[in-house]
Amino acid sequence: MKAHVSSILLAVEDMDRAKRFYTEGLGWKIKNNYGVSVFFESDGASPVGFYRREGLAEQVGTSPEGSGFGGLVLTYVVRSEERVDEIIAEAEKAGATVLKPAGALPWGGYGGTFADPDGYIWSLGYSAQGTDQLYAE
Repeated sequence: MKAHVSSILLAVEDMDRAKRFYTEGLGWKIKNNYGVSVFFESDGASPVGFYRREGLAEQVGTSPEGSGFGGLVLTYVVRSEERVDEIIAEAEKAGATVLKPAGALPWGGYGGTFADPDGYIWSLGYSAQGTDQLYAE
């Protein structure tokens, strides 16, 4: 198995709320809307899709119940500290909960984190030190 993710599927409680957050709040574009699932334009990266929580849990054979930190963090690397600040502000305005305001990171970079309305954690980061980073934009 290769170190590659073909798509990222997120279980959401409220499909309409999730679509509004990502489209109106963060500017994502819907590629396919199947009713029970939605997939977004990926710009060549791993596609991101939403499923209703119960349906995705049933599909993978687990319970839809869950609480606390699920051990998943989605990372978004950008090319400047200013862009980190902009995205954190966009997300907060759209209804995200800022978990860690943007600032200096212990390893020398700059970043912050937010949780979307379903609790998925996004880590935004920038580092002037890295030369082989996989930039999201």
